[in-house]
Amino acid sequence: MASGTYTQIVSPSHLAGPDRASRSGIWVGIFAITMSFAAFTSALYVRQGSGEAAHIVLPPVIYANTLALLLSSLTLEKARRGIAKGLGPEVDESAAGMAWLVVTLILGLAFVAGQCLAWRSLATQGLYLATNSNSSFFYVFTAMHVLHLFGGIAALAYLIGRLAGSLRTFGQSLFGAIAIYWHFMGVLWLYLLLVIGTRL
Repeated sequence: MASGTYTQIVSPSHLAGPDRASRSGIWVGIFAITMSFAAFTSALYVRQGSGEAAHIVLPPVIYANTLALLLSSLTLEKARRGIAKGLGPEVDESAAGMAWLVVTLILGLAFVAGQCLAWRSLATQGLYLATNSNSSFFYVFTAMHVLHLFGGIAALAYLIGRLAGSLRTFGQSLFGAIAIYWHFMGVLWLYLLLVIGTRL
């Protein structure tokens, strides 16, 4: 009986369609985001080819932000494993999984707060959006990333709400789709850090 209940919760057949749709939607979104950042990167290279701009010294908080975002990917995976166990016989694991999910959300918010500090640091140096081409690209790259990260933060908050309601209404594919997007945000940030660190 217990084993039948477990199977019903983890992989109900009526969720097959929504499962595939959520995964497909995430990949379409990731492709669109990748293309937009590729276009901005191309514009950066073209703009720098037309003349020199003052090099930007990255605020040290940028590296703390990077650590927070990378750690959030680890905590998200710990949350996913704990909650997956909680769907089966090891129900006590679900509480630990939920805790790691909350930690992931906090780390995401810490990253956003750190980015705001980075912008303030540049502003105190007299570097604003329209100061020069390098400062413009820095603000555009980082602000766009934060805007897209807000999508992941909203999804995490929604997931926490769903899990707080009942594990029986929880679809693992939703968690999987959110995890893919969140990890993508981390990889995208590493790419942007490389670009702004070497080209700006």
